[in-house]
Amino acid sequence: MTPAEIYVARGGESELTSLVLTESHVRTLVERMLKSSGRRLDLSSPFVDASLPDGSRLHVVIPDVTRAHWAVNIRKFAARARRLQDLVALGSLTVQAAEFLAAAVDSGLNILVSGATQAGKTTMLNCLCAAIGPRERVVTVEEVFELKVALRDVVGMQCRQANLEGTGEIPLRRLVKEALRMRPDRLVVGEVREAESLDMLIALNAGLPGMCSLHANSARDAVTKICTLPLLAGENISSAFVLPTVASCFDLVVHCHRGATGHRYVAEVLAIGNRVENGVIETYPVFRLEDGTLRCVAAEVPSTEKFRRAGHDPAELIRQDGAHDNAAAAAAPGPHGTPATTGFQDREAPSSPRADEKVRSGGRGAQSSRRRTRSGPSEEPRGRPAARTRPSGTRPAGTES
Repeated sequence: MTPAEIYVARGGESELTSLVLTESHVRTLVERMLKSSGRRLDLSSPFVDASLPDGSRLHVVIPDVTRAHWAVNIRKFAARARRLQDLVALGSLTVQAAEFLAAAVDSGLNILVSGATQAGKTTMLNCLCAAIGPRERVVTVEEVFELKVALRDVVGMQCRQANLEGTGEIPLRRLVKEALRMRPDRLVVGEVREAESLDMLIALNAGLPGMCSLHANSARDAVTKICTLPLLAGENISSAFVLPTVASCFDLVVHCHRGATGHRYVAEVLAIGNRVENGVIETYPVFRLEDGTLRCVAAEVPSTEKFRRAGHDPAELIRQDGAHDNAAAAAAPGPHGTPATTGFQDREAPSSPRADEKVRSGGRGAQSSRRRTRSGPSEEPRGRPAARTRPSGTRPAGTES
């Protein structure tokens, strides 16, 4: 790629523009953009990741890391969604799911937002933060400033790279530790990539509510990854410590997905249980896509006592008669003026007739409407149905308490 090739992403698709720059123009622009960030770019540090005054994120790589020319990437964050209600209007979330997530944040549940690159994790994290109480003190830690929390008492911190002498670096692990000394009511980690996940788990395990984002292909992969990253902190950290800590710390995983047309939406909301069996954390879906719509499929919510302490009725949040709410959200226009149902893609096969038959008959299969899956590779015991969902609008004859 040369300075004469400048691409821009519109509607989720890359387009070649008619703008042409020279090598000197590119260098001058990069120097001007880095002037306000205080970060440097030279042969000893050929990468730079900085935040621009308007909130955009700048990333530059220079030769000889690149083949011949400078590679400049600018990510601009369009503020189309600041709250969960905005995501409903954009067709990225249903009304019932938005109400459930808002209640989860208000109740102090620990939430992990997962998804691929450009799936909308930062936007989702901003919208979840908007549901935090107005009198809470929020501390955010990030590699580069991206989060925009619409609250009064917010302290944001970002990492700092080393100086020319190789000193003065402030990693994300240090920021997490410093955040605990700032009397936070809520800790938000912009993105977990490496060993800082251990410090975050220790903070959440101390009773501090928090949220973070993570790159993952699915909600279950996110659980597996958050159990693996703390092992990078040192050889003295083992899975015997990490697995029960993750199970006791995190309550929900919100997985975001970006479709082929560029439409971003929530593909699944996964609950993390407190049980660990044979090195596997027990999980079950609360919301998932069915027939192109995000529907509630759970019989109970995680951390029921937290919801009740905050004044929320868990049974009302996962009521099965909310089909009219989902229909209203599905009829809302998406980012391109199309119905939101075109943005949702069915990622799971429909339940088998045998499983549905057991639910209707009120037999033993009805007691398994809460589907529990495992975050690691494991085989399901023989004799259990492959899918345990119930048709929308029906109530099982018996459910697990």
